[in-house]
Amino acid sequence: MTDFPFDSIGLDLDGTLLDTKADLAAAVNVALAEGGYAQVPAEQVEGMIGGGAKMMLARAIESQGGSMAEEDFRPLYKVLLRYYSENNAVHSRPFPGVIDTLDRLAAMDVKLAVVTNKFESFASGILRQLGLADRFVTLIGGDSLGRDAEGNFRAKPAADPIHAAIERCNATRLAFVGDSSYDVMAARAADVPVVAAGYGYCDKPADELGADAVIDRFDALIPALEAL
Repeated sequence: MTDFPFDSIGLDLDGTLLDTKADLAAAVNVALAEGGYAQVPAEQVEGMIGGGAKMMLARAIESQGGSMAEEDFRPLYKVLLRYYSENNAVHSRPFPGVIDTLDRLAAMDVKLAVVTNKFESFASGILRQLGLADRFVTLIGGDSLGRDAEGNFRAKPAADPIHAAIERCNATRLAFVGDSSYDVMAARAADVPVVAAGYGYCDKPADELGADAVIDRFDALIPALEAL
């Protein structure tokens, strides 16, 4: 082990490790077409990513001035999930600098965990198709920890998935990296340092997310963490 200040790092997936917006936009647009809505460009969908597929679709419908009862929305949501399950790594790729940085962290014996609001099966499948799955000690998806007493998934912005990453990595000091307010809120709730991926799908300006540091490319991560 080096003098690197963290023995474990939690990483968001969409907009942090992987550029997934084209595949997500395609799935959203298939569902929108099913409901008679206009297509939405990938650049617009980018700003809707972060809270999970259901919220992403709801935001796309709301952006066109629509609102739907649950019984009408659910069939469209199922269309999105079905399409995405079969087409989730067509265009998705690691951001520049990801592979080299993960190699450097592995050489320092830093344990890595993916913590995403994407369903675990989708995230696992994408990482496997891209040859990245073996790089992570654990993967915690939006549905991995079940639901709370109110019936909501125990996902970001709750602290639960980051606490789970700490436990599964047997971490003594973990930092988190993500690109949205959900990521920062989860890290704050879990009381761990957080770095904002300013190049990602930020739902507000990166320097307004409240992170401890902001990076504009993934290969700036190690110096940013060393400076914390």
